[in-house]
Amino acid sequence: MTAAVPSNTADALLAREDFGTLSEMLAAWAAERPDHPAVIEGGHVLSYAQLDARADRVAAALQRDGAKHSIAIVSYSCVDYVAAYAGALRAGLAVAPLPPSATPEQIAGMAQDSDAGHLFWDAPNAAALAGIAAGLPGKRIRFDNAEFETWLAPAGAKPAPVAITPQMPFNIIYSSGTTGTPKGIVQPHGMRWLHMQRATAYGYDRDAVTLLSTPLYSNTTLVSLFPTLAGGGTAVLMAKFEVEAYLELAQNHRVTHTMLVPVQYRRIMAHPAFDRFDLSAFRAKFCTSAPFAAALKADILKRWPGKLIEFYGMTEGGGTCILIADEHPGKLHTVGPAAPGHDIRLIGEDGREVAPGEIGEIVGHSGAIMTDYHKQPGKTAEAEWYAPDGRRFIRTGDMGRFDADGFLQLMDRRKDMIISGGFNIYPSDLEAVLREHPAVYDVAVVGVPSEAWGETPVAFVVKAPGQAATAEEILAWANARLGKMQRLSAVVFREVLPRSAIGKVLKRELRDEYAKVPA
Repeated sequence: MTAAVPSNTADALLAREDFGTLSEMLAAWAAERPDHPAVIEGGHVLSYAQLDARADRVAAALQRDGAKHSIAIVSYSCVDYVAAYAGALRAGLAVAPLPPSATPEQIAGMAQDSDAGHLFWDAPNAAALAGIAAGLPGKRIRFDNAEFETWLAPAGAKPAPVAITPQMPFNIIYSSGTTGTPKGIVQPHGMRWLHMQRATAYGYDRDAVTLLSTPLYSNTTLVSLFPTLAGGGTAVLMAKFEVEAYLELAQNHRVTHTMLVPVQYRRIMAHPAFDRFDLSAFRAKFCTSAPFAAALKADILKRWPGKLIEFYGMTEGGGTCILIADEHPGKLHTVGPAAPGHDIRLIGEDGREVAPGEIGEIVGHSGAIMTDYHKQPGKTAEAEWYAPDGRRFIRTGDMGRFDADGFLQLMDRRKDMIISGGFNIYPSDLEAVLREHPAVYDVAVVGVPSEAWGETPVAFVVKAPGQAATAEEILAWANARLGKMQRLSAVVFREVLPRSAIGKVLKRELRDEYAKVPA
């Protein structure tokens, strides 16, 4: 029996099987619940009517300026960031959200690569980029002073309608650059629409309140922001993550949904006041972007209300695995099975699928897949794998294996795998052992050059507070539990591990750091 299509206009738009757009959804919610808060950051609030009207004024101003191709944004999270994003989409332009954490030269390079004619920024980033203004788009508008308000088209302005197709670029998300020059990942409108429709299964509805503390340039954040707005809910933004402030916002706003990366979960669960906050409104908590320890998942399930859902996938799209942790407590060491309608396979160095139970590189196919790497056909081709039937898959660069139930267990990035004496060593296996030591709060294992073995593993450890264990003691303890070919050559203490803004350990920095240590 087929469920009835909701009679409500906005809900009906999202429920339809054919293509729709975020712009349509914002207009529908503005008509249906104009005063409901759409976006909140600090003391700034945009209702759906205000967000929709502001998007119109942005789109009309861009059309007035003759904007083509795209805009770029480099700013910390704020309500007008969302308005500028929505307005550009309404004008038929792509959005290139750029990471403030990048160097000025990288930001200029990404802005130029995106073909953006307009750059939207805030005061901190305007100051940071002052020295390279000549390399930035000619039209630059500040969010946090009178510039943005003055630049907008007059109140009540309406842009010329633009017909949006599924293949048109929605945004250009630049890779973190932790493995080289950032690549512009072109995500089409059709891919984003599938993300928004998929999210209805997780309760992103008109009563949802989503707390987002990761940056708006990251796909990690956007896969929760856009479904919240498409569903008519409220997105609460944090310009900067801080544990107690996060918990206070979650309690005060009766937050129902959140997207966090593993390092944020770890810090939240370790906060001494965690259990004093009322988090009972939570329906679902999401995680992605970095390895998520099984013990941490178990602690969250025990102490934090609501479902815990882990997504494994790429900004490039392709295939996604989903672990609904509360439904599969015995599978917390995995990232779950392939999502419905997604095809995940494992391939070897020869490009052929590996035998069941073997480790291989993860490739994925689905309807949600990037168009290409912007202006980099060679890199695009490197990221693709084609099945015998001709279907296009995206290569993840991650190694993994399926268990007998079809749940995927991640090993490591292919580039992070250590080959020592001809044997493959997966750092995640060593990290799992080290995390069992009471003195180890955080750890990353990398391969460093070795004359005897080619490569040898070294562990960088952040000690737990109050622990007095020496590096030699931890080394001996770990090596007594590791296989002969897995044994560590050294343990190095660090105050913190270097991480990207979305929590990925920057292992290249650790390798470079170790190379500079005198022998």
